[in-house]
Amino acid sequence: MSRSVSWDDQRIFLSALETGSFAGAARALGLSHPTVRARIAALEEALGTTLFTRSVNGLYPTDHALDMAATVRTMAAASELFVRQAAAPSDTLSGVVRLSVSDFMAVEVVPPILARLRQSHPGIRIELVASDRVADLLSREVDVAIRNIPPVQSVLVAQKLPPVTLGFFASAQYLAARGVPDCVEDLAGHDLIGPDRNLRELALAEALRPAVAQAFVLRTDSHTTVAAAIRASVGIGVMQVPSASRDPNLRRVLPGIVIAELGTWVVTHEDMRALPRIRAVFDALVAGLSTYSDKGDQ
Repeated sequence: MSRSVSWDDQRIFLSALETGSFAGAARALGLSHPTVRARIAALEEALGTTLFTRSVNGLYPTDHALDMAATVRTMAAASELFVRQAAAPSDTLSGVVRLSVSDFMAVEVVPPILARLRQSHPGIRIELVASDRVADLLSREVDVAIRNIPPVQSVLVAQKLPPVTLGFFASAQYLAARGVPDCVEDLAGHDLIGPDRNLRELALAEALRPAVAQAFVLRTDSHTTVAAAIRASVGIGVMQVPSASRDPNLRRVLPGIVIAELGTWVVTHEDMRALPRIRAVFDALVAGLSTYSDKGDQ
Protein backbone atom coordinates (compact mmCIF):
# COMPACT_ATOMS: atom_id res chain seq x y z
CA MET A 1 0.00 0.00 0.00
CA SER A 2 1.55 3.26 -1.11
CA ARG A 3 -0.31 5.62 1.22
CA SER A 4 -2.98 5.74 3.90
CA VAL A 5 -6.56 5.38 2.70
CA SER A 6 -9.11 7.96 3.81
CA TRP A 7 -12.67 7.21 4.82
CA ASP A 8 -13.87 9.42 1.96
CA ASP A 9 -12.14 7.13 -0.53
CA GLN A 10 -13.72 4.08 1.09
CA ARG A 11 -17.12 5.77 1.02
CA ILE A 12 -16.75 6.41 -2.71
CA PHE A 13 -15.70 2.79 -3.23
CA LEU A 14 -18.79 1.55 -1.36
CA SER A 15 -21.11 3.82 -3.34
CA ALA A 16 -19.60 2.66 -6.64
CA LEU A 17 -19.99 -0.94 -5.51
CA GLU A 18 -23.64 -0.48 -4.56
CA THR A 19 -24.71 1.63 -7.56
CA GLY A 20 -22.68 -0.28 -10.12
CA SER A 21 -21.32 2.77 -11.90
CA PHE A 22 -19.23 5.91 -11.47
CA ALA A 23 -22.23 8.00 -12.51
CA GLY A 24 -24.46 6.36 -9.89
CA ALA A 25 -21.90 6.93 -7.17
CA ALA A 26 -21.48 10.54 -8.26
CA ARG A 27 -25.23 11.16 -8.02
CA ALA A 28 -25.49 9.44 -4.64
CA LEU A 29 -22.60 11.41 -3.14
CA GLY A 30 -23.14 14.75 -4.88
CA LEU A 31 -19.79 14.56 -6.67
CA SER A 32 -18.81 14.86 -10.31
CA HIS A 33 -18.34 11.80 -12.48
CA PRO A 34 -14.64 12.60 -13.17
CA THR A 35 -14.00 13.05 -9.45
CA VAL A 36 -15.41 9.64 -8.60
CA ARG A 37 -13.49 7.97 -11.41
CA ALA A 38 -10.25 9.64 -10.36
CA ARG A 39 -10.72 8.77 -6.67
CA ILE A 40 -11.37 5.10 -7.47
CA ALA A 41 -8.27 5.01 -9.68
CA ALA A 42 -6.21 6.58 -6.89
CA LEU A 43 -7.63 4.11 -4.38
CA GLU A 44 -6.70 1.18 -6.61
CA GLU A 45 -3.18 2.55 -6.94
CA ALA A 46 -2.87 3.06 -3.19
CA LEU A 47 -4.09 -0.47 -2.46
CA GLY A 48 -2.10 -2.02 -5.26
CA THR A 49 -5.10 -3.92 -6.56
CA THR A 50 -7.93 -3.70 -9.07
CA LEU A 51 -11.32 -3.08 -7.52
CA PHE A 52 -13.54 -2.94 -10.60
CA THR A 53 -13.52 -4.07 -14.17
CA ARG A 54 -15.11 -1.54 -16.51
CA SER A 55 -17.56 -2.30 -19.31
CA VAL A 56 -20.20 -0.47 -21.34
CA ASN A 57 -22.77 -1.86 -18.88
CA GLY A 58 -21.10 -0.44 -15.78
CA LEU A 59 -18.70 -1.61 -13.12
CA TYR A 60 -18.10 -5.19 -12.06
CA PRO A 61 -16.44 -5.63 -8.65
CA THR A 62 -13.49 -7.98 -8.48
CA ASP A 63 -13.36 -10.77 -5.93
CA HIS A 64 -11.00 -8.63 -3.85
CA ALA A 65 -13.51 -5.78 -3.85
CA LEU A 66 -16.31 -8.10 -2.76
CA ASP A 67 -14.13 -9.43 0.06
CA MET A 68 -13.66 -5.88 1.37
CA ALA A 69 -17.30 -4.86 1.00
CA ALA A 70 -18.51 -6.18 4.37
CA THR A 71 -15.79 -4.30 6.25
CA VAL A 72 -16.56 -1.03 4.50
CA ARG A 73 -20.30 -1.46 5.10
CA THR A 74 -19.58 -1.95 8.80
CA MET A 75 -17.56 1.26 8.83
CA ALA A 76 -20.35 3.10 7.02
CA ALA A 77 -22.87 1.89 9.58
CA ALA A 78 -20.57 2.97 12.42
CA SER A 79 -20.17 6.40 10.82
CA GLU A 80 -23.93 6.79 10.49
CA LEU A 81 -24.40 5.68 14.09
CA PHE A 82 -21.87 8.28 15.23
CA VAL A 83 -23.87 10.99 13.47
CA ARG A 84 -27.16 9.76 14.93
CA GLN A 85 -25.73 9.63 18.45
CA ALA A 86 -24.25 13.10 18.09
CA ALA A 87 -27.54 14.52 16.79
CA ALA A 88 -29.09 14.56 20.26
CA PRO A 89 -28.03 13.98 23.86
CA SER A 90 -28.69 10.40 24.93
CA ASP A 91 -31.03 11.47 27.74
CA THR A 92 -33.49 13.44 25.59
CA LEU A 93 -36.53 12.43 23.56
CA SER A 94 -35.15 13.83 20.35
CA GLY A 95 -32.78 12.90 17.57
CA VAL A 96 -32.62 10.38 14.76
CA VAL A 97 -33.71 6.75 14.99
CA ARG A 98 -32.94 4.48 12.06
CA LEU A 99 -35.70 1.89 11.57
CA SER A 100 -35.70 -1.19 9.33
CA VAL A 101 -38.97 -2.72 8.10
CA SER A 102 -40.07 -4.77 5.11
CA ASP A 103 -41.32 -3.04 1.97
CA PHE A 104 -44.89 -4.14 2.68
CA MET A 105 -44.89 -2.89 6.27
CA ALA A 106 -43.29 0.39 5.20
CA VAL A 107 -46.25 1.04 2.90
CA GLU A 108 -49.19 -0.70 4.55
CA VAL A 109 -48.56 -0.84 8.30
CA VAL A 110 -45.95 1.49 9.76
CA PRO A 111 -47.00 4.99 8.54
CA PRO A 112 -49.97 5.37 10.96
CA ILE A 113 -47.73 4.27 13.83
CA LEU A 114 -45.13 6.86 12.85
CA ALA A 115 -47.83 9.53 12.60
CA ARG A 116 -48.87 8.85 16.20
CA LEU A 117 -45.22 8.80 17.27
CA ARG A 118 -44.73 12.17 15.58
CA GLN A 119 -47.61 13.64 17.58
CA SER A 120 -46.36 12.35 20.91
CA HIS A 121 -42.62 12.89 20.31
CA PRO A 122 -42.09 15.63 17.71
CA GLY A 123 -38.36 15.79 18.43
CA ILE A 124 -37.75 12.28 17.10
CA ARG A 125 -36.86 11.91 13.42
CA ILE A 126 -37.06 8.57 11.65
CA GLU A 127 -34.79 7.22 8.94
CA LEU A 128 -36.85 4.40 7.42
CA VAL A 129 -35.03 1.55 5.67
CA ALA A 130 -37.72 -0.19 3.60
CA SER A 131 -36.26 -3.50 2.47
CA ASP A 132 -36.92 -7.21 2.81
CA ARG A 133 -33.22 -7.67 3.58
CA VAL A 134 -32.54 -8.31 7.27
CA ALA A 135 -30.66 -5.23 8.50
CA ASP A 136 -27.69 -5.77 10.81
CA LEU A 137 -28.43 -4.56 14.33
CA LEU A 138 -25.12 -5.87 15.68
CA SER A 139 -23.08 -3.47 13.55
CA ARG A 140 -25.62 -0.70 14.31
CA GLU A 141 -26.65 -0.45 10.66
CA VAL A 142 -30.06 0.39 12.13
CA ASP A 143 -31.29 1.13 15.64
CA VAL A 144 -34.60 -0.73 15.62
CA ALA A 145 -36.04 -3.38 13.31
CA ILE A 146 -39.31 -5.19 12.74
CA ARG A 147 -38.57 -8.80 11.87
CA ASN A 148 -40.57 -11.90 11.04
CA ILE A 149 -37.96 -14.20 12.55
CA PRO A 150 -36.72 -14.15 16.16
CA PRO A 151 -33.19 -12.87 16.78
CA VAL A 152 -30.66 -15.44 17.93
CA GLN A 153 -27.94 -13.12 19.24
CA SER A 154 -28.04 -12.67 23.02
CA VAL A 155 -27.18 -8.96 22.79
CA LEU A 156 -30.41 -8.20 20.92
CA VAL A 157 -33.56 -7.30 22.81
CA ALA A 158 -36.82 -8.41 21.19
CA GLN A 159 -40.52 -8.10 21.92
CA LYS A 160 -42.60 -10.87 20.40
CA LEU A 161 -45.99 -9.75 19.12
CA PRO A 162 -49.14 -11.69 18.26
CA PRO A 163 -48.81 -13.42 14.89
CA VAL A 164 -50.36 -11.86 11.79
CA THR A 165 -52.75 -14.05 9.82
CA LEU A 166 -52.32 -14.43 6.05
CA GLY A 167 -55.36 -15.12 3.89
CA PHE A 168 -56.73 -15.00 0.35
CA PHE A 169 -58.14 -11.68 -0.89
CA ALA A 170 -59.60 -10.25 -4.09
CA SER A 171 -61.20 -7.00 -5.12
CA ALA A 172 -64.99 -6.66 -5.15
CA GLN A 173 -64.80 -5.99 -8.91
CA TYR A 174 -62.86 -9.17 -9.60
CA LEU A 175 -65.28 -11.32 -7.62
CA ALA A 176 -68.31 -9.69 -9.28
CA ALA A 177 -66.89 -10.56 -12.70
CA ARG A 178 -65.47 -14.02 -11.96
CA GLY A 179 -67.52 -15.31 -9.07
CA VAL A 180 -66.60 -16.29 -5.53
CA PRO A 181 -64.77 -19.62 -5.07
CA ASP A 182 -66.44 -21.95 -2.59
CA CYS A 183 -63.51 -24.28 -1.97
CA VAL A 184 -59.78 -24.61 -2.60
CA GLU A 185 -60.42 -26.66 -5.74
CA ASP A 186 -62.31 -23.71 -7.25
CA LEU A 187 -59.14 -21.60 -7.17
CA ALA A 188 -57.77 -23.56 -10.11
CA GLY A 189 -60.37 -21.84 -12.30
CA HIS A 190 -59.40 -18.34 -11.16
CA ASP A 191 -56.56 -15.92 -11.89
CA LEU A 192 -54.12 -16.18 -9.02
CA ILE A 193 -51.24 -13.99 -7.88
CA GLY A 194 -48.44 -16.02 -6.37
CA PRO A 195 -44.76 -16.23 -5.40
CA ASP A 196 -41.95 -16.25 -7.93
CA ARG A 197 -38.74 -17.58 -6.36
CA ASN A 198 -39.39 -17.42 -2.62
CA LEU A 199 -38.95 -21.07 -1.68
CA ARG A 200 -40.95 -20.86 1.54
CA GLU A 201 -43.93 -19.28 -0.18
CA LEU A 202 -43.71 -21.66 -3.13
CA ALA A 203 -43.83 -24.56 -0.67
CA LEU A 204 -46.95 -23.08 0.94
CA ALA A 205 -48.62 -22.83 -2.46
CA GLU A 206 -47.75 -26.42 -3.34
CA ALA A 207 -48.86 -27.71 0.03
CA LEU A 208 -52.18 -25.94 -0.32
CA ARG A 209 -53.02 -27.50 -3.65
CA PRO A 210 -50.68 -28.51 -6.49
CA ALA A 211 -53.24 -27.42 -9.10
CA VAL A 212 -53.23 -23.88 -7.71
CA ALA A 213 -49.66 -23.28 -8.91
CA GLN A 214 -50.82 -23.74 -12.51
CA ALA A 215 -53.34 -20.90 -12.16
CA PHE A 216 -50.83 -18.14 -11.40
CA VAL A 217 -51.20 -15.29 -13.90
CA LEU A 218 -48.73 -13.10 -11.99
CA ARG A 219 -45.73 -14.20 -10.00
CA THR A 220 -43.79 -11.84 -7.76
CA ASP A 221 -41.92 -12.03 -4.46
CA SER A 222 -42.82 -8.41 -3.65
CA HIS A 223 -45.68 -8.37 -1.16
CA THR A 224 -46.31 -4.71 -1.92
CA THR A 225 -46.75 -5.60 -5.59
CA VAL A 226 -49.10 -8.45 -4.67
CA ALA A 227 -51.29 -6.02 -2.73
CA ALA A 228 -51.33 -3.53 -5.61
CA ALA A 229 -52.24 -6.26 -8.10
CA ILE A 230 -55.08 -7.53 -5.92
CA ARG A 231 -56.47 -4.01 -5.63
CA ALA A 232 -56.20 -3.60 -9.42
CA SER A 233 -58.34 -6.76 -9.90
CA VAL A 234 -55.55 -8.79 -11.48
CA GLY A 235 -56.66 -11.80 -9.47
CA ILE A 236 -56.80 -13.50 -6.08
CA GLY A 237 -53.72 -13.32 -3.87
CA VAL A 238 -52.46 -13.57 -0.32
CA MET A 239 -52.30 -10.56 1.99
CA GLN A 240 -51.96 -9.87 5.67
CA VAL A 241 -55.52 -10.06 7.01
CA PRO A 242 -55.36 -6.93 9.22
CA SER A 243 -54.08 -4.79 6.34
CA ALA A 244 -56.47 -6.11 3.68
CA SER A 245 -59.45 -5.93 6.02
CA ARG A 246 -59.02 -2.17 6.32
CA ASP A 247 -59.61 -1.75 2.57
CA PRO A 248 -63.37 -1.51 1.86
CA ASN A 249 -62.84 -2.66 -1.73
CA LEU A 250 -61.21 -5.97 -0.77
CA ARG A 251 -63.00 -9.18 0.19
CA ARG A 252 -61.55 -12.15 1.96
CA VAL A 253 -61.80 -15.31 -0.14
CA LEU A 254 -62.23 -18.69 1.57
CA PRO A 255 -62.11 -17.08 5.03
CA GLY A 256 -61.88 -20.44 6.73
CA ILE A 257 -58.41 -20.98 5.26
CA VAL A 258 -55.37 -19.53 7.05
CA ILE A 259 -52.38 -19.58 4.73
CA ALA A 260 -49.89 -18.97 7.54
CA GLU A 261 -49.36 -17.15 10.81
CA LEU A 262 -46.59 -14.57 10.39
CA GLY A 263 -44.45 -14.13 13.48
CA THR A 264 -43.48 -10.55 14.33
CA TRP A 265 -40.73 -9.19 16.59
CA VAL A 266 -39.58 -5.65 17.37
CA VAL A 267 -35.82 -5.80 17.92
CA THR A 268 -33.04 -3.49 19.07
CA HIS A 269 -29.56 -3.78 20.53
CA GLU A 270 -29.39 -4.04 24.31
CA ASP A 271 -26.97 -1.09 24.44
CA MET A 272 -29.53 1.10 22.64
CA ARG A 273 -32.69 0.07 24.46
CA ALA A 274 -32.15 2.43 27.38
CA LEU A 275 -31.84 5.55 25.21
CA PRO A 276 -35.08 7.52 25.54
CA ARG A 277 -35.59 8.05 21.80
CA ILE A 278 -34.94 4.37 21.04
CA ARG A 279 -37.24 3.26 23.85
CA ALA A 280 -39.98 5.60 22.61
CA VAL A 281 -39.82 4.22 19.06
CA PHE A 282 -39.57 0.62 20.28
CA ASP A 283 -42.60 1.01 22.54
CA ALA A 284 -44.61 2.83 19.87
CA LEU A 285 -43.99 -0.01 17.42
CA VAL A 286 -44.93 -2.65 19.98
CA ALA A 287 -48.18 -0.85 20.83
CA GLY A 288 -49.06 -0.12 17.20
CA LEU A 289 -48.29 -3.60 15.90
CA SER A 290 -50.15 -5.26 18.77
CA THR A 291 -53.25 -3.30 17.80
CA TYR A 292 -52.68 -4.02 14.12
CA SER A 293 -52.50 -7.78 14.59
CA ASP A 294 -55.89 -7.74 16.36
CA LYS A 295 -57.66 -6.12 13.39
CA GLY A 296 -58.46 -9.16 11.31
CA ASP A 297 -61.89 -9.56 9.75
CA GLN A 298 -63.87 -11.66 12.14
